[in-house]
Amino acid sequence: MLYLVATPIGNLEDITLRALKTLESVDIIACEDTRNTQKLLHYFEIKNKKLISYHEHNEEKSSDNIIEYLLNGHKVALVSDAGLPCISDPGYILVKKCREKDIEVTAIPGANAGLTALISSGIESYNYTFYGFLPRKNNDLRNKLTEIMMRQETSILYESPHRILNVIEKICEVDSSRIISVARELTKMYEQIVTKTASEILDEFNNEKIKTKGEFVIVISPKEIEYDEVNNLDLVAEVLKLVESGMKNSEAIKIVAKKYNINKREVYNLYHEKYI
Repeated sequence: MLYLVATPIGNLEDITLRALKTLESVDIIACEDTRNTQKLLHYFEIKNKKLISYHEHNEEKSSDNIIEYLLNGHKVALVSDAGLPCISDPGYILVKKCREKDIEVTAIPGANAGLTALISSGIESYNYTFYGFLPRKNNDLRNKLTEIMMRQETSILYESPHRILNVIEKICEVDSSRIISVARELTKMYEQIVTKTASEILDEFNNEKIKTKGEFVIVISPKEIEYDEVNNLDLVAEVLKLVESGMKNSEAIKIVAKKYNINKREVYNLYHEKYI
């Protein structure tokens, strides 16, 4: 059997009793980084475990090796450095191959940075979409953020410390008044969660009230649309604005149509009558 074991995202005491029992019982532990996993095992006095490397650069080959172990009757646990395997971390390929081979897979739930940040943010948490890490190229990043910030549900993003400032700046370019939350060092000694407008968050970064250290979670509040606003909105102008920002016509039309729950063909015809 393959066990997908959640590990702490910061505070080691957040590991579950079931996770500890599972790590004690398995024959092999597949790790994103064997050094990090060894520290966790040492802390909880789990000894004499075979650790193998499983990360984004060897995922395909390592998955095949793990399948062989499983088919030979070994019990294997898959862990990432922090949080749940497969969530912005390796694991999907292995699980897919296990399912194809009828190998049993079970998840041992636990800490997750995105949901921890969401419930701490004070932003609506009933409907949300998790996006993980966004594109690195500036144009692709801005297009994706423009699409996300038109959504009428909460959005959850991950970002690294050396790119966080650029992402906040791009959010401000789209809508500087949008309420967002930035969380860093979750569950650790220097945990910081700040919920304000995007422009206020940017100021806090520039004034070093929010440090660019640690892994970040960004929670973006839903776009609020009033019924009258939808009826009176110039859809063509909104499509044009997206196109001028560098987005393709077809993508801009698709986003606007989805935003207002309008048939894409209707928006297409309106836009093409005026600009094509």
